[in-house]
Amino acid sequence: MDNYSYEIKQIAHIENDFRDKFGVPRQSGLAPSVMSKIVFEPEFRNVDTLRGLEDFSHIWLIWQFSKNLRDDWSPTVRPPKLGGNERVGVFASRSPFRPNALGLSSVKIEGVTVEEKNGPVIKVSGADLLNGTPIFDIKPYIPFTDIHADAKGGFTDTTAGKEFEVVIPERIRRLHDREYLQELTEVLRGDPRPGYHNDPERIYGFGLGACEVRFRVIDDVITVISIE
Repeated sequence: MDNYSYEIKQIAHIENDFRDKFGVPRQSGLAPSVMSKIVFEPEFRNVDTLRGLEDFSHIWLIWQFSKNLRDDWSPTVRPPKLGGNERVGVFASRSPFRPNALGLSSVKIEGVTVEEKNGPVIKVSGADLLNGTPIFDIKPYIPFTDIHADAKGGFTDTTAGKEFEVVIPERIRRLHDREYLQELTEVLRGDPRPGYHNDPERIYGFGLGACEVRFRVIDDVITVISIE
């Protein structure tokens, strides 16, 4: 087989409230209230490219870990959910530190519209992409082939599903709308900290939308300290 190189093009980028890597859900679908918009690059702003998309409920996004680009890579990685010490093969993980920094996410379509400034855009929910993340391809999610009822989840079978209680004091709730608080609650419920962080005295923070969120974790309860 002949070797050849092929340059893939960025077709779009995502726009949402995630300003920092810290705070972005670890997987798509974990924070369904998070709304995002897929904005196409000028070359691909053609409504015909989305013809028939309204018949699907979900899409796959192929994108780039643009904040983790590096020339080197390791055959093994330390997943945060395994405490940051146990190693697994890079191809047995979804680590961003890969030979090619590509990610794969399934998101729900909330609408397809045409904007005066951006042309056709796709509104989606449940994305786990940082604001501005480059997108290289979009494919329809097909339940007939993409759902595997007997699938095994490897090490994630023992780490997935745990949700933390999220406490947002009333004095803070009064200052923010319900939609924002719901989005924040879903993001925090999955515990955005690395798996090896467990310091009840530490104050964590990340940007969500126009605000900076600060919180503390004691046992399985996450308490919001401030939203500024």
